[in-house]
Amino acid sequence: MDALIDAHFRFEAMDDVDGVMSTLSPDAVHEVIPSPVGTVDDPAAQRAYYELLFRSIAGERVEPLRRYHGEGFVVDETLWHGYVEDGAPFLCDGKRGNVSFRLLHVFEIRDGKITREQVWCDLAAIQRQLACDAA
Repeated sequence: MDALIDAHFRFEAMDDVDGVMSTLSPDAVHEVIPSPVGTVDDPAAQRAYYELLFRSIAGERVEPLRRYHGEGFVVDETLWHGYVEDGAPFLCDGKRGNVSFRLLHVFEIRDGKITREQVWCDLAAIQRQLACDAA
């Protein structure tokens, strides 16, 4: 499971949408909490989300904090550091700047693929650092 999750994160770090999609099962469910996008279970919509995300942010480094494993799932917590080029995914249209925030991923895995990815980000911290009116 670690190799799959590490590959998924590596593809994200390289802005490699095809690589990210290769780690997901065809019936995968993707959800960012909180997000205006909501739950996405269509591969084309997932691809579009990643394309938007990769245009909007540039990661500089990720600090692993902890990772927990269970039967068919992984919980991964990190501290993400990078630059937001377009704050739209974070409800901060037109805002940009350096941010650091905690990021929690909950993955469900079956047959060597990710079947569910829930991403919990500290939206308040992002909005505060971007001086967003929504904060």
